[in-house]
Amino acid sequence: MFLGALAGAGVADEVISSAVSAAAPDVVHIHVEPTRRAGFAATRAHVDTPASDVRRTWADIRTLLEDAPLEPAVRQRAVSTFARLAEAEGAVHACPPEDVSFHEIGALDAIADVVGVCAGFVHLGLDWLVASPVAVGGGTVPTAHGTLSVPVPAVVELLRGIPSYGGPVDVELCTPTGAALLREWVADWAPQPAMTTERLGVGAGRRDIHGHANVLRLLLGTPLSGTPAETPLVLETNIDDLDPRLWPGILTRLLDEGASDAWLTPILMKKGRPAHTLSVLVPRDRMALVREVLFRETSTLGVREHPVAKHVLERREETIELSGQPVRVKVALYDGVVVNAQPEFDDVAAVAEKTGRPVVAVLADAAALARDLR
Repeated sequence: MFLGALAGAGVADEVISSAVSAAAPDVVHIHVEPTRRAGFAATRAHVDTPASDVRRTWADIRTLLEDAPLEPAVRQRAVSTFARLAEAEGAVHACPPEDVSFHEIGALDAIADVVGVCAGFVHLGLDWLVASPVAVGGGTVPTAHGTLSVPVPAVVELLRGIPSYGGPVDVELCTPTGAALLREWVADWAPQPAMTTERLGVGAGRRDIHGHANVLRLLLGTPLSGTPAETPLVLETNIDDLDPRLWPGILTRLLDEGASDAWLTPILMKKGRPAHTLSVLVPRDRMALVREVLFRETSTLGVREHPVAKHVLERREETIELSGQPVRVKVALYDGVVVNAQPEFDDVAAVAEKTGRPVVAVLADAAALARDLR
């Protein structure tokens, strides 16, 4: 459905086909045709591959992609998508990702889907992708491991921390490949943002299901003024049952995943229980990753989120020399005038350790030198 939606939104067949041909180890034909699903116009992308029972490991697929003459951005995204699949399959089967032997998702059509979708999104110059909660379907599906309930285990693993729901029909609506592509590309899980829609693609699934339009819609456009993609969010949760020794590591993980800031506020909850509010300032394109850290590494059962206005001073970094050692200084400007200059504390601490001087004394000297930058 991804390929059909991209084609319907105006991505040329050649963009997708050339990327797939560059990566696939055998001949793959992709042809696009208009169709209907539940009475609505849609675009179906057919991926035709020769019969094969080859099983490829994650290492095999990574080598294929790394050796293929793909655009660097397409290769990076495709490798990342398959890495997500390998990690999910490894978790499901209790083995390292490197030892995962793909069955269905190592087949040529899965390689074509991943590479083709990544090529399409890169061609569009995608800045920010928002998606609604994922309908996973229901029922059962035959696999190389026997008959499994929908969603299959790899899909469940890939959709951790992502809003999803069962149904609305007893058919598999989300495959591991589709879940991995969603995880790779979606920056925000929310209703459609305020935007000017310029192009629309409606990708058709294989089945025409009675009473359900089996399609994936892709709306392309630009955000309205005042709702830019870069508008940050604050994620918050109240926690009263976490070992306090875990907090430093959690704050570090949040920052590593792209949070702009993360902090704790002591609060008093019902029944007089001491607790903390964990607040995280995060760009929208990192929100899903940060939310995943909150759910995986804290005891929270829910997270609040709200957009915030943020006014940022112009900033630059300069370097001063203290006791023969470099110390970085963060310099902030307002209307072109320096209003703040703060030495980087880690550099100050390193100078103190090398010279044997107290940190407080080194910090005072560094601050005095930084003032000369104004």
